[in-house]
Amino acid sequence: MNYIIAILGILLVFALAYLGSNNRKNIRYRPLFVMIVLQAILAFLLLNTVVGTWIIGGFAAVFTHLLAYAGEGISFVFGGIANEGSSPFFLGVLMPIVFISALIGILQYFKILPFIIKYIGLVLSKVNGMGRLESYNAVASAILGQSEVFISVKKQIGALPKNRLYTLCASAMSTVSMSIVGAYMQMLKPEYVVTALVLNLFGGFIIASIINPYVVTKEEDILEVQEEEKQSFFEMLGEYILDGFKVAIIVAAMLIGFVALIGMINGLFGLIFGITFQQILGYIFSPFAFMMGVPWSEAVTAGSIMATKLVSNEFVAMLDLVKHTELSSRTLGIVSVFLVSFANFSSIGIIAGAVKGLHEKQGNVVARFGLKLLYGATLVSVLSATITGLFLK
Repeated sequence: MNYIIAILGILLVFALAYLGSNNRKNIRYRPLFVMIVLQAILAFLLLNTVVGTWIIGGFAAVFTHLLAYAGEGISFVFGGIANEGSSPFFLGVLMPIVFISALIGILQYFKILPFIIKYIGLVLSKVNGMGRLESYNAVASAILGQSEVFISVKKQIGALPKNRLYTLCASAMSTVSMSIVGAYMQMLKPEYVVTALVLNLFGGFIIASIINPYVVTKEEDILEVQEEEKQSFFEMLGEYILDGFKVAIIVAAMLIGFVALIGMINGLFGLIFGITFQQILGYIFSPFAFMMGVPWSEAVTAGSIMATKLVSNEFVAMLDLVKHTELSSRTLGIVSVFLVSFANFSSIGIIAGAVKGLHEKQGNVVARFGLKLLYGATLVSVLSATITGLFLK
């Protein structure tokens, strides 16, 4: 039964993407078929094999050590603020972003990350049927972040047509940056975080290929990566450390605002209607949760968490998910994979602002297709979660 629902869920995602397509005649089905098969194979390997367990275990072990090292710096600065044995969310989950950001800066400085991004992107371009720029951007988004990635291709931003610009922005919204993966792993199981990272990479191309199909000619298939301004090692390190701190503070501010607003709205709805705002959203999103493979008895709760992510951000939704200890392991896995992306309303402003900072006209173009961008990125999350459900008991 789970397999039938999952297949129907995948077909529903394709149908919704097809309805939103701006050029249905140009959809190329062969790359779509190849990528969906690859997603299924990768999900099976990661979730149901010894090799997958080893890969995820190694990935999780690396981040466990990194978070422990980050904890030494946090303890030195904030030691004594927290009660002994406790770890406030800001200190335990957000502050390690500063250290991870510093490591990313070091790997960038020594040209390790650019090398990895370039050649993974090159391999991807052979699979997805898109250009090298789109493939590079998808991999770079998953490492550098949804706004920082545009700086690395700023030479080409101004010359891109609307359809290619959409694909670049869709990749940025469908993935998550490596600097905050460690934070996710403290709230979700590592296997679901890693699975989402891999599936979303291909899912972004699948949905974009349906919603926004086009062919890149050989003349157009150019990748010009902007070299970072030459800095000394310690200048670079200081910049990345401060960038990481800014990200942590911004996430903390967003959490304070969104959690408080949702609490107030829930309270008002409870007084007026006798039901919370999140419960109403849960009923609206429950059919989608069910089609992703969530048992019907848990679909309203899962739908509420999914909606919370959409209207606020993934951190708020993850904190909500952690509270629901009654959910089955199957539901936890499916919803966890759905949550690991930047697909929410606030990301429209972040991405449009990042592009506008580099090219004002193109930033306005992004703002105009912002809702369609969110629509596509949400379908990517639904697709990844549905495929995950195929391999969960």
